[in-house]
Amino acid sequence: MEEAFREQGYIADSATLTALHLVTALNKPLLIEGPAGVGKTELAKVLAKSLNTRLIRLQCYEGLDASSALYEWNYAKQMLHIRLTENSDTSLAEKEAAIFSKPFLLTRPILDALTDEHSSPVLLIDEVDRADEEFEAFLLEALAEFQITIPELGTIQAKHPPYVILTSNRTRELSDALRRRCLYHWVTYPDVEKESAILHARIPTINDQLTKQIVNMMQLVRKMPLAKIPGIAESLDWAFALMALNQSELDKEAVLQTMGCFIKDQEDWETVEKEINEGNLLSMAKV
Repeated sequence: MEEAFREQGYIADSATLTALHLVTALNKPLLIEGPAGVGKTELAKVLAKSLNTRLIRLQCYEGLDASSALYEWNYAKQMLHIRLTENSDTSLAEKEAAIFSKPFLLTRPILDALTDEHSSPVLLIDEVDRADEEFEAFLLEALAEFQITIPELGTIQAKHPPYVILTSNRTRELSDALRRRCLYHWVTYPDVEKESAILHARIPTINDQLTKQIVNMMQLVRKMPLAKIPGIAESLDWAFALMALNQSELDKEAVLQTMGCFIKDQEDWETVEKEINEGNLLSMAKV
């Protein structure tokens, strides 16, 4: 699995690879927590590619409900069917059974993952902490038994249970019931060696000097009292931007012009800009 991940430009440590192996071996969901921008979502994408299977993504948000995550009935199609068959000889029970059948069912990400007829997809439930606590109740049956109960149709059991990855930025605490149904893995900001390897894997043409300076700068910035700490996603954006500007090393002008790649808050901008203008950050990054 490590080699497959490297081919996709994802550098994973042994603990991460072990966690993913257990997802496939034990067929249990994996909850990945950590700061924003450290590669939690990308991990699920690369897993799907390495397994040569579909990635089904559910992006969570406040107010997310069952109709958006599990399924809903196609009311417009049901109404049209009722009008077209209102003069038919079929009984009321037969008409009701017809409109509450699979042709009238709109599958949403979770049900889509459970009803794959060909293989086990990777189901990514992204930023589950952004959804309401009530939403977690919808997940419990699906995660524990890989099944969904639809009152009109009964219980639908997965023929090929999906590999489930849940991510959380810890904006709120998740319930114990949800945590108990999952394996757990914590991902944090990479160290110098790992971040350098990630930059080289994703941008093979980047030179060693620029790589070292970018990584050093990111390590320094992450130690500052910022509201939005930049992750590896921001490091990559910055590296791509500097390469596009034909920069082979960092200088004051280039850093100030490209700060928007890794600073995403006004007060953070002022804090970092001051350090750069005073020469502190840049001199330490170029050591």
